[in-house]
Amino acid sequence: MYAVRQVSVHPPIRFNRHRREIAFIARRGDHPRYVQWEDIIVCVSSGQLITQHAMMPEHKLMIGLRETLTGDVLWTDISTGSFNLAVSEWEAIRIYMEEGPKTTPTHHSEELEEGSIEFFHLCRRSYRSEHSFIRYIFGFLVIQFFSGWTLPCYISNWANGRPKSGFPKAVLEWSKPLPVEQRAKPSKELIDETATILKEFAKGRDLFSYLKNKANDKRTQGMNL
Repeated sequence: MYAVRQVSVHPPIRFNRHRREIAFIARRGDHPRYVQWEDIIVCVSSGQLITQHAMMPEHKLMIGLRETLTGDVLWTDISTGSFNLAVSEWEAIRIYMEEGPKTTPTHHSEELEEGSIEFFHLCRRSYRSEHSFIRYIFGFLVIQFFSGWTLPCYISNWANGRPKSGFPKAVLEWSKPLPVEQRAKPSKELIDETATILKEFAKGRDLFSYLKNKANDKRTQGMNL
C-alpha cells in the first residue's frame, strides 16, 4: 500500500526517445515539466548505509532533471547492489534512448516472477511434494489462508499497473509515438562524443579510462592557461 501511495503521489519520470525528452511531475496534480534528454545530469552515489543491524555499502544511480525556468534540479535515484550495477542501469536507459528497444537485452528466463499467482501455486505444489500432508495443511494452507491466499498477488499486479494512472492527459498525449520525419535528432556534439568513445573502445579502453583521461586533459589545459 505504501508503494502504491508513493507512485500515486510521486509519478515516475517518463522517457520519450522519439522526442528525446523526459517528463517529470514533482507531485501529483502539478503541471508536467519536460527536460531535454541531453540536458540531464547523471552520476553514481556510493556510501555506507547504516541500520540497526549492520553497515552495508550503498550505491545509487542519481538522475538530475533541471527545470528550465527556475534552474532547480529534481533528483531521482535508483538503488543498486554495486557500483557496476548502477552504471549498468544507466547504460540500459542510454541504449534505449539512443538506439531503441531492439538493442536492449531481452530477459528470457523461464523462472516465474516472485509475487505472481503462478509463483504462489508453484510454491504450494513444491511444499506439498516435500512435506507430509499434515504439515502441508498447517504449515502452508492455514498460514496462507490467514495471509489472504492469493489476494496479495492480485494487489501486487494492481500496484504494478498503477504508474500509468499517475500521469495527466498531457503526458499521455506527449508519450504517443511520432512519425519518423517528426522525431528529434541527436546534437552534433553528442554524435562527435559518441564517435570518440567508440574509438577508445576499439583500442581496448573502457569508459572510465576515457573519462579519467578527459578530465586530466582539461585539468592540464587549465593549468597551462
